Amino acid sequence: MPALVFEPLQEEHLEAVMAIEEEAYPEPWTRGMFLQDIHTPLACFYVAFLDCVLVGYVGIWRVADEAHMTSVTVRREYRRQGLGSQLVRFILRVSAELGLHRAFLEVRESNLAGHGLYRKLGFEHTGWRKGYYRSTGEDAVVMSKTIDPAGDLP
Repeated sequence: MPALVFEPLQEEHLEAVMAIEEEAYPEPWTRGMFLQDIHTPLACFYVAFLDCVLVGYVGIWRVADEAHMTSVTVRREYRRQGLGSQLVRFILRVSAELGLHRAFLEVRESNLAGHGLYRKLGFEHTGWRKGYYRSTGEDAVVMSKTIDPAGDLP
């Protein structure tokens, strides 16, 4: 599996991030939403490079002692290579270093690949958010896991 290099999200990354965001989601984040994550101390957002190409990104918001995963996204042509797993493992290690104890995320009900990835990494289905995705009315599955303080993952 190719190894990723991580950097904190910066404004100079936004053009590439927006291109990935728009190809990946029916309701993409706006540039302003990413700028908010750059400038708020509660957000931890990273981009991932493979051979100098920005191939994905991952972020959390710190809420009390929890990590709320806001985004895990891989550029289309780099999917199914284990990069999503590396993104999640990385942000969970960051969360452990920050002293956070539990991670939460929402995933589209129809995103079976996402469900499989998160289950493989120890997340469990803990709830639903009915009609969470406005454009489609699709439900979100809420998943969570305890963060190992040592940062170890399955």
